[in-house]
Amino acid sequence: MRGVGLFLAAALAVGPALAADASASGVAATVKAAMDPKVQPCQDFYRYACGGWLDTVQIPPDQSRWGRGFSEIAERNRIVMREILDDAVKNPGDDVNRQKLGTFYGACMDEAGIEAAGTKPIESWMKDAAKTKNDKAIMTMVGKMHAASIPALFNIGVEADFKDPNTNIAQMFQGGISLPDRDYYLTDAKKDKLAAYVAHIEKMFVLYGDKPDAAKASAAKIVAFETELAKVSKPRAELRDPNKTYNRLDITGLKKLTPKIDWDGYFKAMGHPEVTQINVATPEFYSGLEKILGSTDDATMQAYLRWKVLRDAAAALPKSFDQENFAFFAQTLQGQKEQQPRWKRCVIQTDGALGEILGQEFIKKQFAGDSKKIARELVEAIQAAFASGLPSLQWMDDTTRQRALGKKSAIVNKIGYPDKWRDYSKLKLKKGDYFANLVASGRFEFDREAAKIGKPVDKTEWGMTPPTVNAYYNPLNNEMVFPAGILQPPFFSKDFPMAMNFGGMGMVMGHELTHGFDDEGRKFDATGKLTEWWEPSVSAGFEERAACIEKQYSEYMVQPGVPGQPAEEGKPERPERPPLYINGKLTLGENIADNGGIKQTFVAYQNWESKHPDSATPAVDGLTNDQLLFVAFAQTWCSKATPEIEQMLVTVDPHSPPRFRVNGPLSNSKSFAETFSCPEGSPMRPANPCEVW
Repeated sequence: MRGVGLFLAAALAVGPALAADASASGVAATVKAAMDPKVQPCQDFYRYACGGWLDTVQIPPDQSRWGRGFSEIAERNRIVMREILDDAVKNPGDDVNRQKLGTFYGACMDEAGIEAAGTKPIESWMKDAAKTKNDKAIMTMVGKMHAASIPALFNIGVEADFKDPNTNIAQMFQGGISLPDRDYYLTDAKKDKLAAYVAHIEKMFVLYGDKPDAAKASAAKIVAFETELAKVSKPRAELRDPNKTYNRLDITGLKKLTPKIDWDGYFKAMGHPEVTQINVATPEFYSGLEKILGSTDDATMQAYLRWKVLRDAAAALPKSFDQENFAFFAQTLQGQKEQQPRWKRCVIQTDGALGEILGQEFIKKQFAGDSKKIARELVEAIQAAFASGLPSLQWMDDTTRQRALGKKSAIVNKIGYPDKWRDYSKLKLKKGDYFANLVASGRFEFDREAAKIGKPVDKTEWGMTPPTVNAYYNPLNNEMVFPAGILQPPFFSKDFPMAMNFGGMGMVMGHELTHGFDDEGRKFDATGKLTEWWEPSVSAGFEERAACIEKQYSEYMVQPGVPGQPAEEGKPERPERPPLYINGKLTLGENIADNGGIKQTFVAYQNWESKHPDSATPAVDGLTNDQLLFVAFAQTWCSKATPEIEQMLVTVDPHSPPRFRVNGPLSNSKSFAETFSCPEGSPMRPANPCEVW
């Protein structure tokens, strides 16, 4: 039972970094090499800051996107974790946690053992799915699957009650589909992907041993069923309002909403019949689900449940399954050319299963010295800059301003790693049995989460592991979290010029802080409670300014349109694809956070520099330190992506593509325009810029 994490608004992991030479001259050379001095900064700042990098770097074949910020840090972190895990396999020692690292990673890396086991590890699951014949049996099977963290029909997790943020409740959401979004089932522009999905399911069932005709029939039934689920699912952008996704029904209300679904059987099968405290985020989906289940024949449900087991287990099955799974979900949907090496995938899986054991070893190698102290000083400077800007917001009255200051002051900053580590003593693993270990870790996490329901929220917990290259703001705890994984070059280094630290990590911190006051976060008060704490006129002023941001980003074209192509001999039909634009509504919160983050970090740097006059000497030849701050910010987003992953991310990701995360906020920044002397009316200084915070 994974935490729902609706509000973990984080900087999207996309991107290589400064690591080889930390000297002043080495850092300066690396910054300059990434730039394109032929481009005027007031015309296209992203290209000015990143053109040298864009012209020389290629997407690695085992990636679908690559960037100068997140990707190389993640790659370095994986190498560090691999060294830790290889040593745990070879030298497990007497420490139980270390032994678990070696057992899990070793089983994942045992390709010969996985090949020899064949499909035996999933046989009992597949047989149970194949004999599911009535509504009660369906919910019993789904309950067992959810208890092992195998998704089916809908999603369930645990999070604080929006109206009582000190208490955990179950959170139930729409789900059940296997493609990235409902649009893949319902829009003509993606029907080629849907056809490829049907073919993929057929291939997987044939690999499992089904006869071709039976596999083809099953695939058709599964896609038809998932399409019905997609039809009753809400578009992602409509799930952004917490007032609309807070519908605390509890078990009695859930049964009243869907009386024909056997919820008692479901909760009993998942091992937690005591669950009664429930929020149903999307009641319409569950009403629709009840109707769909009532009209679906046994053969379709059996095929669907078998598919969900097979799909979830694919990476733990022999190479033929793993490769076919990669061919569709990575190659077809994301444009990735090659499968990642086994060790990379096993490192990622181990971090997911045992992240706070692995994290303890990781921070010893990657987060030593006074990094935590410097990072804390940086975030406090950002918070002070935010507070100093509130009096200048003419649309905000004094009453709401004081409440905003109170919320800012109440924010808890978590930096590097948890103060209290997770207890994995109940997790039992087996040597040489990778699928069993995946199921065991899934059940462990599910039970750990489910045990929280109805109990007080543990606000010391982290929603990310220490090696994670990311960050988040959680409005329910009113906290910002910055794992050690992201507190590295090019975002942050204790050896960097401070202009670069502010442009990199300071921007991330300002971004997360602004999430507390974006279109979602602003609806939660200083205690984390969903409540209206703004005066009505101030809310109206905010909405007006947010609408400006939404319109601005909705006009950014990510890809031009592509004409359709009728089916020809040897070539499938290619549907017409209209121009691809950012969904300004879906990305609104992240765009507001980007705009607020760059404003706050620039102000914070000005304040810091005034107290450190000895730092005024430019750190990079040809750039003032103010200019370096903006260049450092932009260079964390130097990125390349395949057309396929861009198309997918525009559909599912609440973040804008990297180039617009640079040019969008900077074109609204008065400080940027003044720093680079951009004339009004130039691309990077429009006549009527947007501003919220």
